[in-house]
Amino acid sequence: AGEQGTIINPQSLIFEVIDTGCGIAPQEIDLLFEAFGQTETGRKSQQGTGLGLAISRKYVQLMGGDISVTSIIGEGSKFAFDIQISLAAASEIQIEHIRRQVLSLAPAQKEYRILVVDDSIDSRLVLLKILTSIGFVVQEAANGTEAIALWQKWQPQLILMDMRMPIMDGYEATQIIKAREETSIPNCQTIIIALTANAFEEQREAMIKAGCDDYINKPFREEQLLEKLSEYLGVEYIYQEDKYQITNSKQRITESILKLADLVPMVSEMSSEWVNQLYTAAAQCSDDLILELIEQIPSENAALQNFINNLAHEFQFEKIMELTSIAGLLSN
Repeated sequence: AGEQGTIINPQSLIFEVIDTGCGIAPQEIDLLFEAFGQTETGRKSQQGTGLGLAISRKYVQLMGGDISVTSIIGEGSKFAFDIQISLAAASEIQIEHIRRQVLSLAPAQKEYRILVVDDSIDSRLVLLKILTSIGFVVQEAANGTEAIALWQKWQPQLILMDMRMPIMDGYEATQIIKAREETSIPNCQTIIIALTANAFEEQREAMIKAGCDDYINKPFREEQLLEKLSEYLGVEYIYQEDKYQITNSKQRITESILKLADLVPMVSEMSSEWVNQLYTAAAQCSDDLILELIEQIPSENAALQNFINNLAHEFQFEKIMELTSIAGLLSN
């Protein structure tokens, strides 16, 4: 055996992340990897704490690599790192993954109204897509002032509140909403959950002191968000339980072939137009369109519905394209 930390027959993984942003000034490059260091652009955006790259570099260094950055003002930046790895034998792979995915709200429940408040359009869209696909009724606001107006008019049961926003931040908006509930709407108790990238205890305490009932750290996992909603609203979900167990690569290949052999005839029974639409949706990586097409599969072919649904949720679009290609050849 070699010395501890030595990798036998090393292989390199090289990563590069390129953006087309405003770029970083040469005098600010050294700030990037300092704890709590932020560039002028980062400070103006009022996002983050200046810890991300410092922590990332430590992780990469622990794996025997390092991070470098090059940037041109007005064009963008490129971050790169490489790490050394050793290749595992297929027989060594032991994976058991159990996932409990929420499909929708359980039937016979009241309407659940959720207000999403965030100045980032992308952040709002992510939450909007997650919540509406499950069955929640959602409206959105870009700052605290808009949030208060919508809260008064729409009366949501729960608000997902970003805490750092222009015009009026989440702290002030939460305080105003909670104060008005006490004085003007005594029977109304809106749950407010803070969305924050701040991980420090004193900042969490400030959120609770402002009136937030709880908080979720960004970035969050979908299941974490849905668990919070269930905890505070008492909402019930319909789950799809999937269990994947892979003992070795040979078994994985055999299972894949068996599944394709069983499912190709089912796909061939669908219209050629449907098969072409599914292929195109997979080629475009459109999981939404794929899920719409799945609904057209007859209920007696539930195995096909589940198989394609799982592939779409795992973003395995190439496998869907392979399945439709084989089915298309057989039908022709």
